[in-house]
Amino acid sequence: MTRSFFLLMSIVGLMTMHAGAQHLHDGLHHWEIPSKDPDRIILTFHGDPATKRAVTWRTDSTVDQAVAQIAGATENSKFTDDAVTLEAETESFDLGLYKGNSSLKVHYHSVIFEGLKSDKLYAYRVGDGQGHWSEWIQFRTAKSDYSPTQFVYFGDAQNDVLAHWSRVIRMAYQTAPDASFVIHAGDLINNAHRDKEWAEWYKAGGFIHSQWTAIPVVGNHEFWPVREGEPKKLSIQWRPQFTLPVEKDLESALHETVYTVDYQDIRVIVLNSNDQLEAQTKYMEKQLKNCTAKWKIITCHHSVFSPARGRDFKFARENWKPLLDKYEVDLVLNGHDHTYARGHVPVRTTDSENTDKLGTVYVTSVSGPKQYDLDTEQLKSYADQGYQLDHSAEQTQFFQVITVENDKLTYVAYTALGEEYDRAVIRKDFATGKKELQGE
Repeated sequence: MTRSFFLLMSIVGLMTMHAGAQHLHDGLHHWEIPSKDPDRIILTFHGDPATKRAVTWRTDSTVDQAVAQIAGATENSKFTDDAVTLEAETESFDLGLYKGNSSLKVHYHSVIFEGLKSDKLYAYRVGDGQGHWSEWIQFRTAKSDYSPTQFVYFGDAQNDVLAHWSRVIRMAYQTAPDASFVIHAGDLINNAHRDKEWAEWYKAGGFIHSQWTAIPVVGNHEFWPVREGEPKKLSIQWRPQFTLPVEKDLESALHETVYTVDYQDIRVIVLNSNDQLEAQTKYMEKQLKNCTAKWKIITCHHSVFSPARGRDFKFARENWKPLLDKYEVDLVLNGHDHTYARGHVPVRTTDSENTDKLGTVYVTSVSGPKQYDLDTEQLKSYADQGYQLDHSAEQTQFFQVITVENDKLTYVAYTALGEEYDRAVIRKDFATGKKELQGE
């Protein structure tokens, strides 16, 4: 056969491959389509935040070997001379496992940065080690002891994420650009497995996801049947796209959905309020029983004191609240109910001088456009459990900035316009554990 024939066959083959790829991309926006260039870059905690951080990203399936580079940031670009290169773990993933997605195969890559120095600004980038790199991105490691800390908390983003949640996360970044981490309290998207929605979530946050370290929490919308008639299953993207701590004492079904982060003497316990609640009750008590952190925070998706009509997380009030009272948890951060409510529980004592000592502050919030109405009668019904509503709202998208410094925790809720709506301060005497709540 002639050389020209082989050349022709090669061209035909390439055209056929290109046509096949184009077919798989039909109906996709350009920002949904994977390529050799890294996308969906996100930082998460994995171990001591003073010395470790995890990064995860996505490429097309042609990138079999990926790397991350990291160096201490400097005032000029010469830090690249000292960059350390780390090989990534690569996982092949078929979006077509869910029929609502294109049958695309992609690769997720992850690296755990270890041996970092505390309270140091680092620059990192990810790529294939050749011509396809992300930009250099900066983050700061935690201090090794108790220090001022600021973080952001979002309730459900869930619906129309790119259209309507993007302005909220971007306003949050304008308000607290130096936040150390961000809690996403479940229902990040609406349909657990639909890749278009995850693409919107990543595009809405842009570089913020790669700079703020995320604490993602599973909500009920992170569980969905993969096929009609099958039981609900954790989002097929969850574990590939988030590199999270694995609590080996728990069943594998709870791995990377239940975990604890200790950040500068703040303990954040993340729970999966969808399933296996008894096992998590034991886990939570274990994490609280020997906890010496100055501040204790619990986050799960379902609201312990549900402010919306038709919602009732009775299990948490009966089984989790006694532990929150016993171990003097400071703050519980929830979503799910698409309304806003901040309240607290006083711990009644026999001390005549202090009959209503402050217990736990509970917050339910929503950051996305889907909104429900408050059930004021239901909120009143919690009074027999010591719950007192302090502030509430309807039909409003929020984000919250929480600052811990010295003996106080300052909580501020902002609207999507960046306007302050609600403020509360918890002051604590660390020697006695006595707390007081200041706020409107």
